[in-house]
Amino acid sequence: MVADLHACWPWMNAARITRIVARANALGGDLIVLLGDYAAHIPFAPQLPRAQVAGLLGQLTVPLGGWAVQGNHDWYDTMDAGQRQPPVWEEALTAQGITVLENTTTQLSHGDTRIALAGLGSQRAFKRTHQLPRRGVDDLDGTLKDLDPTLSTILLAHAPDVFADMPAQVDLTLSGHTPGGQIRHFGHAPVDPSRFGSRYAYGHIRERDRDLVVSGGLGCTTLPIRLGMPPELTVVEVT
Repeated sequence: MVADLHACWPWMNAARITRIVARANALGGDLIVLLGDYAAHIPFAPQLPRAQVAGLLGQLTVPLGGWAVQGNHDWYDTMDAGQRQPPVWEEALTAQGITVLENTTTQLSHGDTRIALAGLGSQRAFKRTHQLPRRGVDDLDGTLKDLDPTLSTILLAHAPDVFADMPAQVDLTLSGHTPGGQIRHFGHAPVDPSRFGSRYAYGHIRERDRDLVVSGGLGCTTLPIRLGMPPELTVVEVT
């Protein structure tokens, strides 16, 4: 699971992404999911070209392929591009063979096992303005309406807040966005981009017989610093 890449130079340069991809491939997983925020938007830090980042991520190779959702920073790039459709990061990743799930569900088979894999649109797609509140493109009910109830379901949701209202049909939610608080002091993150504070900041959370895993991510947002929260590739074993 790769979350919150935030690909800006020099903190997340092409050489580092190449090493991350090689390490992810070497882990021997069955499935790789990308949880959004490939764009960075750190002040005064140049961002890597979108096509270059997508091309490097396209080298991820596992049996069940690479699957992705978009984060709020990825949608901000689409807004800057004049709200073209499809969204610019979806277009770039799709061109490299990575399937972007935008309020959609698919089924995957591994041996005798079938699972449903769903991807939720970003809950914070459009920036707040003096005229409009912050808005998302997420549609949880629409995403889950055609699920096969006999299958275990994994949901990719860039931001973890949706887990508070997650229906029972979703067994496991995978999220990023936070990125683990980015700065943690004695296990506490002073700033967390969630309406629930530190409740869903990082790690494995179990509530109401449902599971959420929030990755600490790999890059930085707002400030080019991580303290007490090392970057990580998150490995999730489902049994």
